[in-house]
Amino acid sequence: MGWVANQQCKRWKTSRICGAAFLCCICFILFTPRIPHSPNHHHFVDMRNLLGVPNTLNVMTNFPFLVVGVLGFVLALEGGVFNISSQGEVCAWALFYAGIVGVAFGSAYYHLKPDDHRVLWDTLPMMVAFSSLLSSLVAERFGQRIGLCCLFALFIAAFLCILYER
Repeated sequence: MGWVANQQCKRWKTSRICGAAFLCCICFILFTPRIPHSPNHHHFVDMRNLLGVPNTLNVMTNFPFLVVGVLGFVLALEGGVFNISSQGEVCAWALFYAGIVGVAFGSAYYHLKPDDHRVLWDTLPMMVAFSSLLSSLVAERFGQRIGLCCLFALFIAAFLCILYER
């Protein structure tokens, strides 16, 4: 009986620490000034136009992301190639490759006419891909339930970061 009470006390302390860290992060976001972008943030070294497409090479380099993302998405849904053991991992890996496909389209859209409003579509798919990659690794090591909780928490954090930047 003492061991159960000790475990519950540890969980309670851990949840208090996580809650305090979350509140500190929220206070940091709300009460600190925004870090401005550099005036040269949207100026690229290669701004040549080819066949009427602005920043052609920046736009064209997103095609490999599309190929890898589509192939990975299809293979992740099949599950046999990657030797995925649980449905939560399939979900996380499918979201990772969907995020890679989103990087292809979002980054191409941003590089066609770079500005502060379009940079959202460049960074959001990257954050989705990174969040799902980290949560799939957590699901592999610690379990499906923890991995899905991590996925949910990281998605919320990613969207809050994007909202804060805008």
